[in-house]
Amino acid sequence: MEQRIYPIGIQNFEKLRMDGYVYVDKTAIVHRLVTTGSYYFLSRPRRFGKSLLISTLEAYFQGKRELFKGLALEQLEKDWTVRPVFHLDLNIGKYDAPDSLDKILDEALTGWEKLYGTGAAETTFALRFKGVIERAVEKTGQRVAILVDEYDKPMLQAIGNPDLQREYRNTLKPFYGVLKTMDGCIKLGFLTGVTKFGKVSVFSDLNNLKDISMRRDYIDICGITDEELHRYFDDDLHRLAEAQDMSYEEVCQEVQRRYDGYHFNIKTPGIYNPFSLLNTFDAMSFGSYWFATGTPSYLVHLLKKHRYRLENIEGVEVTEDVLNSIDSESTNPIPVIYQSGYLTIKDYDSEFKLYKLDYPNQEVEEGFLKYLLPFYADVTEEEGPFEIRKFVSDVRKGDIDPFFRRFQSFFADAPYEAIIGQDPQRNTELFFQNVLFITFKMMGFYTQVEYHTHRGRVDLVLRTDKYIYVMEFKQDGTAEEALRQINEKGYAQPFEADGRQLFKIGVNFSTEERNIERWLVER
Repeated sequence: MEQRIYPIGIQNFEKLRMDGYVYVDKTAIVHRLVTTGSYYFLSRPRRFGKSLLISTLEAYFQGKRELFKGLALEQLEKDWTVRPVFHLDLNIGKYDAPDSLDKILDEALTGWEKLYGTGAAETTFALRFKGVIERAVEKTGQRVAILVDEYDKPMLQAIGNPDLQREYRNTLKPFYGVLKTMDGCIKLGFLTGVTKFGKVSVFSDLNNLKDISMRRDYIDICGITDEELHRYFDDDLHRLAEAQDMSYEEVCQEVQRRYDGYHFNIKTPGIYNPFSLLNTFDAMSFGSYWFATGTPSYLVHLLKKHRYRLENIEGVEVTEDVLNSIDSESTNPIPVIYQSGYLTIKDYDSEFKLYKLDYPNQEVEEGFLKYLLPFYADVTEEEGPFEIRKFVSDVRKGDIDPFFRRFQSFFADAPYEAIIGQDPQRNTELFFQNVLFITFKMMGFYTQVEYHTHRGRVDLVLRTDKYIYVMEFKQDGTAEEALRQINEKGYAQPFEADGRQLFKIGVNFSTEERNIERWLVER
């Protein structure tokens, strides 16, 4: 069998086609884009194929017909008109100072001015951009294509720095405003990004942009559908099954569980993460490939800044307005988490017009929790999985005291400022709940865990092959009260007929000590 070359990290369409990489044909969608509209915005998570889509559009507008041989666009396009292309890639910069963005824009404009000349009165980025567009049309007789990749990168990297965000916004707003001003000179304007900043932002003047992020007819513009998976990668699935000593059916289910599950609207096909799929087939091994390529530090900043209760992330309900844009001050972390790909649409309440969000798949859920743990407990990202293994080992062996002593060390070594904030009582409770949530959720990948914080339900039921643990947590109460509640409410009754050994455990957390103060066990 001929060796397949997977386009891992390949973002240039010409290189992909010339060097024989595997390509999932999206060119029919490209043709629909350029023939049915003029201005588009597409939001997708990172590593989802946005840059390759931009490069495909660039090759199309450059008239490189030979690159489309054997693809849908070869038959659909008749004219192959060559146009000037202005491709701005904001993904290449590190935006940590006011002039960081200026340097990127100046470099791009200087390159375009070498092709189309300069204007003496063009002293701002917006005027220079307007000038090169005018001269490009005059020189070629063709309207231009403007392609902006990762338009929001400067804004995202400046989350947590309002002054810097304001600088970037004031630079980008008039620059992108040229797309509206120069409408007569533009054939297509296409912007991609992770997020859509709303309100007083770079988008406030661009009311001519068609946002296709949730459009059903563009759901599969990036990523891989189940149909495409089996059409383009069925042999790879068989090879993966053989390599992992699994059946074909088992490997399809595992691939789906790990990498599928992105929904960009309700009742639409699930989309697989292309980066993780390609890496899995290349290595013939499952892994957390997407999460390993970047850490969502700005998300953690938002969660901690707004003292967010982590359990509320799962199944959170939001309106479409919240989904579609975030304000540049980022007062609500959920839209950013959704648009960054860590949450996806799972359900919709048509009566109240609410979208229900959750993690798309196991890779994202497990990776996100692993990344969060060091921010709430005194462990490094590398140590986190080993600590979770110790917790799991304790409960599998019935070692209750070592289990809770390990928890005590988590709380004892946590930095005080991470707990206390401006509201000592509320934030200490929140810290306690968040550490419990992350730990038990991560344990849930290896053993059966049900963790609740709603009144009227037991806080925790944890099952292994030999033991069942029923736990109740109190804050600034007593372990005796917690244990008494388990008995009085009959929390353990459903498990008393089970053959496994049953432990009822009452736990008290002290706000003053900022730690687990005592636990009591009843066998």
